[in-house]
This record gives sequence, structure tokens and C-alpha cells, in this order.
Amino acid sequence: MQNLVQEELTVVLVQPDIKWQNPVQNCDMYARLLDEHSASADVIVLPEMFATGFSMDSRKAAQTMDGDTIVWMKEQAAQRDAAITGSLAIIENGEYYNRMLWVEPDGKVLHYDKRHLFRMAGEHERYQSGQERVIVNFRGWDILLQVCYDLRFPVYSRNRNDYDLALYVANWPAVRRYPWRTLLAARAIENLCYVAGVNRVGTDANELEYSGDSMLLDFKGEVLCDYMQGKVFCASNTLSKVIYWRFVNNFLLIRMRTTSV
Repeated sequence: MQNLVQEELTVVLVQPDIKWQNPVQNCDMYARLLDEHSASADVIVLPEMFATGFSMDSRKAAQTMDGDTIVWMKEQAAQRDAAITGSLAIIENGEYYNRMLWVEPDGKVLHYDKRHLFRMAGEHERYQSGQERVIVNFRGWDILLQVCYDLRFPVYSRNRNDYDLALYVANWPAVRRYPWRTLLAARAIENLCYVAGVNRVGTDANELEYSGDSMLLDFKGEVLCDYMQGKVFCASNTLSKVIYWRFVNNFLLIRMRTTSV
């Protein structure tokens, strides 16, 4: 089904309270939240470092590309007939990456390595920066993969008319929740695209507090899905490509007429 073109795409946002360095417990929690949500899905979005929390202990946090959590992602994708995505600490060829995995129901795995590492937490000392911009195509939708601090770099995520939806997975502290919410809306408006941002709640082992504020916005920056801050939740919304392209085409037509005068 993943190769079929769909006019609608149902996106599920999973906002957890991540248990520190406990992949098994966290994966059990995600499965339970998705079972309780029970709605059908095309894309399931988990946060940044969803199995461990935002850990700078890369040696302890990292898994290989055939590790247990990726096996779990493949099982969930197949069981729910949906793509599932979120980032993990990954070790590959002796290097560590904050890697956003994209796993499809047929077992296909794609990935994006976080480009803009958060230097204030020393992430650049523990992980390698990615170099490739990654867009996946799934069920006729082009989807840009981004991780947390990438949100602050608009040129990097500029829409070259090559994606419909941008996904941002994060561990974004509550003290900076206003920039998180504002920048998600800005990315949607300036790129004329749907935007999903998925964050966590609770307090991590470094005593950083997270408010969540996971949300889904349309191409005008208007909120489609937004829950109370600080709450664990699993929620979904269905995006329309027909409505999206009607708006984009009208916008581009008006702009062409204006610039030609």
C-alpha cells in the first residue's frame, strides 16, 4: 500500500514521558499508547532519541542499525500498516549519529542524520553531523525529515517545491517552548507546507523539563492538532493533498500576477 498515491495522509503524533536509557520500557509504552489510540494511521511520529532520552552518553545510548529498537520499529510498521519515524542514537562504522529512522510496513528503512547538532549540550562532541538533506516519498506524499535544532535553520529546510510535509522530532526544553511553537508555524508559512513537530514531556536525568507542545500545522501556519502542555498523548489528524495543492497553486498564481505588473 505504501506505493499507492493517496489524496489524504493520516499522521499520528506520539508525545511521551521518556524513561531515561530504557529502550525496552519506552517501546512498550509507545505500543500501548498506539493500541489505546486505536485509530488507523499512515505515518506515526515519535520524538528525538525516543528510546533513551537526549543522552550525551553516546556509547551507552547507541544501537546498531540491526538493533532491537529498529527491529521493534519494523514490527510496529508492519503490524499497523504505517510508516514509523523518530530518532535514535546509532553507531555505524565506529561513528555515532543522532539518526532519524524512517521505517515502512514492508521493512524498508531510510534515515536522516541530524545536521545541526546542539553545541550548548556538547552534542557535537558526542555525535557526527549529517551532510545529506533527506526527503522520503510515501503513499504519494513527499516528506522532509528534520531533527530538533534543525528547526532554527530555515535555509536548510527551504522548500524547493520538493516536499508537502516537514517532520521535526525533538527533545526541546520547556524553557524555550515559545520559540518551538513560533518556529514550527514559521516553517509552515514560509515553505507553504504541512508541518508536524513532536516533542516529549517530563523531566530527564539532567533535570531538564519538557512541556511537549507537539503539534500539527497546515500550510498557512494554522494549528490542526495541539494538546495541553505537559501531557502524554497520542493524537492524529488527516491531511488533504487536494486542499493543499489548491491553496499552493492559487498562491503561486497570485504571486506571478503581482510580480509581472
